[in-house]
Amino acid sequence: MSERSLSAVVLAAGEGVRMRSQRPKPLHVLCGRPLLLYVLDALADAEVDRAVVVVGSAAERVTKRVQEDLSGLRLDFVEQGAPRGTGDALAAALGALGEDDFGDDDVVVVPGDMPLLSAASVAALVEAHRRADAACTVLVAHPADLGGRARVVRGRDGRVTRVVPAADLAGGDDDGFGTLDAAEQAELSALEEVSASVYCFRRGVLGPALRRLTPDNVDRAYRLPDVVEVLHRAGYRVGAVEVGDPAELAEVEDRLSLARVEAEIRRRINDRWLAAGVTMLDPATCYVDATVTLGRDVTLFPNTLLQGRTVVGEGAELGPDTRLVDCMIGAGARVEKTVGHDAEVGPGADVGPFVALEPGAHVPPGARIAPFSAVRMTD
Repeated sequence: MSERSLSAVVLAAGEGVRMRSQRPKPLHVLCGRPLLLYVLDALADAEVDRAVVVVGSAAERVTKRVQEDLSGLRLDFVEQGAPRGTGDALAAALGALGEDDFGDDDVVVVPGDMPLLSAASVAALVEAHRRADAACTVLVAHPADLGGRARVVRGRDGRVTRVVPAADLAGGDDDGFGTLDAAEQAELSALEEVSASVYCFRRGVLGPALRRLTPDNVDRAYRLPDVVEVLHRAGYRVGAVEVGDPAELAEVEDRLSLARVEAEIRRRINDRWLAAGVTMLDPATCYVDATVTLGRDVTLFPNTLLQGRTVVGEGAELGPDTRLVDCMIGAGARVEKTVGHDAEVGPGADVGPFVALEPGAHVPPGARIAPFSAVRMTD
């Protein structure tokens, strides 16, 4: 067998109605970076050869913003015109992948709103898929909270036979493929294994399976989970691999889940800097964007916010009650109870308390900026 290529499809065309925002959901910010970039980072680190992002009505805004920061991944964008479901979105993406990816090549499908998903989990999914020579492999979990998750149905041989979307568990009439009666809803709701909405497919069987989907279901959409049953009925092997940490499956659906996911990303960022030699007197009150760079032996006091492209030199002390955005702080500088935007503080300088660093401001090395003052570009 020739070496398989690995492509990915990111489903990011949802309207994000529950965000109650004019901003497209993929562009909501987590620790200084758009939500969608975290998903693309995981794919790049999992050695995906190329990815196609399916976007919705705000396609131009999403495409432009993501391309500004993304590196290391060959990326294309496809716009899903009418919102006709995840199955329809995946079909549109396959067209963008081109005819050269058929046969035994594999394609990973992930939601665009799952920023905690790790490259390790994606790699484990692909490895299990190829080892079992499956047509499809589903990433599954056994979380404590089952609500709102699609259930995984297995046959007597342990293989996956169906993935039942959460919409079917909530209601619907027995009017066709993918729908449930009340007894089936109760039985399936009791299952404790859930789908993470992350799949690995053999490319050669995916296209034909998508063409067999019908919208005879509760929400009248072409749904990706239904592909699992199509493949099973056609005699193909469908497997599953369990994610190591169910927390990775957290999806951003509204402002509450956005805040919870950001708290976890921020904790991971702080842990990484602590391991690298940064001191935080109270990590729970230190807010460091993913785009910030800190030198060794930097000390952050409580209620310190570092955002944007801020760079802090070795041995600097920041805080308490300090917010710096896109600032350059020299080695050994001390900045206390200060707000700064696009400013520079030289090495060994002493700033604050109660100082405003206005855009373009420059504090010379070793300078002392008195309390209750503002530093302007011309100062």
